[in-house]
Amino acid sequence: MSQKIDVAYVAELARLSLTPEENNTFQQQLETIVRYVEKIGELNLDGVEPTMHGQPVVNVFREDAVVPSVGRECFLANAPERNGDEIRLPKIVEDA
Repeated sequence: MSQKIDVAYVAELARLSLTPEENNTFQQQLETIVRYVEKIGELNLDGVEPTMHGQPVVNVFREDAVVPSVGRECFLANAPERNGDEIRLPKIVEDA
């Protein structure tokens, strides 16, 4: 039992201006979509486990492992300006 969608009303809510031809085209398209959804609703899904994905999803990231770093002094040696153990950068936000 299909429910008729009022395309003109939906277009008004979305503040869209549709010509009568566009209104008719969208009406037919939406009715077709609703019929497909209703057809899918007729499927017997007893015994079918709900899933989020059709295929198994696996983590493709590498293992998180602690590795040696270059060290703070080596890193700070590349800084244009320093303030102790911090990198000093130019101000990029202006006061209002």
